[in-house]
Amino acid sequence: MFVRIVKMSFEEKHITEFLANFNLNKEKIRNFEGCRFLELYRDKTNTNIFFTYSYWDKEADLEAYRHSQLFKNVWSKTKPLFNAKPEAWSVDKLVSLQ
Repeated sequence: MFVRIVKMSFEEKHITEFLANFNLNKEKIRNFEGCRFLELYRDKTNTNIFFTYSYWDKEADLEAYRHSQLFKNVWSKTKPLFNAKPEAWSVDKLVSLQ
């Protein structure tokens, strides 16, 4: 399993549209084969910056999602709303304390 973190920055006027699209598709993304966890975060200071945080069983599952019609539909509506290039990281979780 690994963690995928994506940072996205939007024009203020597009945040409502982004959130509506995310809310419409979040269950489908979370239930995509290999996705075990999905959260959306919003920066407290720069409220136009958001992060998705997801757990994936294996890289092939994330790649299958990234080539799926679901991703293409979500991304086609999200990409025009950005005010900066999105950034993404795939990381291995080393420690988790609760």
